[in-house]
Amino acid sequence: MKSITMTAKTVEEAVELGLRELGVDRTEAEIEVVSRGKPGLLGIGSEPAKIKVTKIDNPSEVVQVASDVVSKLIRLMDIDVISTMRHIDGDDEGPFFDIEGEDSALLIGRRGETLRALQLLVRTIVGRKLGTNLNFTVDVEGYDDRRRQSLSNLADRVASRVIKTGRSIELEPMSARERRIVHISLADQKGIQTESSGEGKDRRVVIKPSQ
Repeated sequence: MKSITMTAKTVEEAVELGLRELGVDRTEAEIEVVSRGKPGLLGIGSEPAKIKVTKIDNPSEVVQVASDVVSKLIRLMDIDVISTMRHIDGDDEGPFFDIEGEDSALLIGRRGETLRALQLLVRTIVGRKLGTNLNFTVDVEGYDDRRRQSLSNLADRVASRVIKTGRSIELEPMSARERRIVHISLADQKGIQTESSGEGKDRRVVIKPSQ
């Protein structure tokens, strides 16, 4: 696959230049933001944005459709963000779309609630267009990845405390996806077991000593 590195005043300008240079659109390229650059003070100390664009020789259908859906939603919302897409080596979850920019916080929301709604919307639209559910990930400024790692670390710490004290501990209420991350993180942990309890928004994971 052919790759080029481009610089420009903003990430968006660099992306457009890179796509034009390779003669492709966003559905046919992986885009990695190397640096968002710096505006500087009165032009002093400024740095250009830098991106790497890689041409995808045969983009899959899910890449084409998901890229198009994400881009259109961003345009409709009229917010200052851009979407980049890449494949992660060894990842079986399909293409990874990361949205970033000045207004990215608006797409994350309180405790990631807006991001989860966006993920559901994109998956629903893409699923209906393709007639099936395919694996891909939509994230904003790496929030989902950081949250996943945070939950995994929390699960390990609480599990250690449960083993040490012999007492069960309830975690804070979580979404079904977050509870699943905790369950999977501790699936092979000896000396403890996990279960979900509560109803609706109060549903949470309980970590308890093994029987």
